Amino acid sequence: MYIVHVFLHVKPEHIAAFKAACIDNASHSLQEPGVARFDVIQQADDPTRFVLLEVYRTPADPAKHKETAHYNRWREIAEPLLAEPRTRTVYANVYPLDQDW
Repeated sequence: MYIVHVFLHVKPEHIAAFKAACIDNASHSLQEPGVARFDVIQQADDPTRFVLLEVYRTPADPAKHKETAHYNRWREIAEPLLAEPRTRTVYANVYPLDQDW
């Protein structure tokens, strides 16, 4: 598995629009064959901070995801709503085993 956490800081006045765009993107992303999991979480003590928890089946799948209409729609909507550029960290899976996802 290829696991990516994307860290986002949203302008306070755009939280609702950002959440709607993320839900649309995540729900469509879960239909991609290379996506095992796609979660959107919001920080409890700072509602302007979000993390996208993306689990791909192979290292090639994030590039395929970025070619989709729903990702590009999300990017066009979400990027102007951010207070700062997004960052990401890539992780290697430990448990559960890849075949158990």
